[in-house]
Amino acid sequence: MKIKAQATSGPWWKHGFVWMVIAGPAVVVVASFVTLYLAISRPNEIINEETYRVGRQSDQNIEQRRKDSGMAPAMQGRNHAATGVVPDPK
Repeated sequence: MKIKAQATSGPWWKHGFVWMVIAGPAVVVVASFVTLYLAISRPNEIINEETYRVGRQSDQNIEQRRKDSGMAPAMQGRNHAATGVVPDPK
């Protein structure tokens, strides 16, 4: 008595691993289109000269307060913590 071997494998779309392999690149493609849409629909704001000038003045004020208060830059502070020697505030 001969037994015929039957194909236990079905069509490719009925296997879960195939869909798992396809899903990764498909999600990336969809995410790239969403990113493209967001980039096109919401462009960056253009900063006018007045806004830039006010922000720059604020940066200069912070830098001036640092100098006035005698705060040491990061490297001098690190060296002070490592050696115990107070840096010269020049």
